[in-house]
Amino acid sequence: MSIKFRLTIMNFLQFFVWGAWLITVANYWFGTKNWDGAQFGAIFSTMGIASIFMPTLCGIIADRWLNAEKLYGILHILGGITLFYVPQVTNPSDFFWVILVAMIFYMPTIALSNSVAYNALKSNNLDVVKDFPPIRVYGTVGFIAAMWITNLTGNKASENQFYIAAIAAVILGIYSFSLPKCEPKGKTIENKSFLDLMGLTSFKLFADYKLALFFVFSMFLGAALQLTNAYGDVFLDDFKHVAEYKDSIVVKYSTIIMSISQISETLFILAIPFFLKRFGIKQVMLFSMIAWVLRFALFAYGNPGDGLWMIILSCVVYGMAFDFFNISGSLFVETSTDSKIRSSAQGLFMMMTNGFGAVLGSIVSGQIISLYFTDIKTGAKDWHNIWLTFAIYALVIAVAFAVLFKHKHDPKDVASFNH
Repeated sequence: MSIKFRLTIMNFLQFFVWGAWLITVANYWFGTKNWDGAQFGAIFSTMGIASIFMPTLCGIIADRWLNAEKLYGILHILGGITLFYVPQVTNPSDFFWVILVAMIFYMPTIALSNSVAYNALKSNNLDVVKDFPPIRVYGTVGFIAAMWITNLTGNKASENQFYIAAIAAVILGIYSFSLPKCEPKGKTIENKSFLDLMGLTSFKLFADYKLALFFVFSMFLGAALQLTNAYGDVFLDDFKHVAEYKDSIVVKYSTIIMSISQISETLFILAIPFFLKRFGIKQVMLFSMIAWVLRFALFAYGNPGDGLWMIILSCVVYGMAFDFFNISGSLFVETSTDSKIRSSAQGLFMMMTNGFGAVLGSIVSGQIISLYFTDIKTGAKDWHNIWLTFAIYALVIAVAFAVLFKHKHDPKDVASFNH
């Protein structure tokens, strides 16, 4: 079995574990358990909370004491055991804590999977830049496959979605022990301070107005991502309460419809080099923000009947919304910071989007939806105005970014990124 194929299996299962429940957990929460909407937002904050500290801590462990592939395997097995327990939870408060534990085990495995893959490719004298992307794309394929399996087996609102994820996590955990050794390289961190190790030295970048502004906008965009992950599938599924749409393909296959977003993601990645070269970093980031406006606005006016095209188009523009900011944002950090703290700066970018942004978006959206857009008696949600509010939120960010963020396009930035 070739090393590329072995790493492809790892990436496929890595995101299969997540895709089996992430998009459909809202159906379980609202449809099966009938729990409160205000508390649901906190569920998606668990990823943000775990992303703030766990990847760094596990990075230190892998750098100093334990092989990365072994730590990776242990975390997936522990995460799988936690997911097996999720269906036993009988109240929303405990559900939050159990999912938080699962995310504490899962979130650092994303970075560790990259470390294991990079190390294995280099050890086999392969070109990481050329050979890794085709392997990584199978992670997205795994995420999509899990969504389809959860939907087609009729488990998008059942506890079985957690069992599917748990089984995949344990299999991956066991499998990872067979991967090439990725041993600690402790000497690389011997002389680093605790602040260096935790990536906290990068916070001094906030002294630079332009970078500070960028990181603040990163946080607000990170919040937008959580809105679509948390509420997209349950929004489509809720059309079952409308008589004319209850038997529509949107209701039956809501998770598969949502997977168009991930399929679009893989396609827009290929378009990024052209857009960056033609328009520059600021324009591409602005395109992303406009795409978020469209993502939410199309959901606001879409329906499974004559508005089906809006739902499909919303899923297509998601690819641009997600990829264009994440990739161009990473490039902006790469070309705007000192090489000595570049890794820490990239970590700060991820912390602001997937950490603080995710927590902000999850908790605030849950409260707003519960207070202003949920019928107290029936629990029904005013999806039209929910999505419209999110669209206005994204529009305000886009306008503010266009006015406040100053950045001149330099083609050399793109050239350096390609190398």
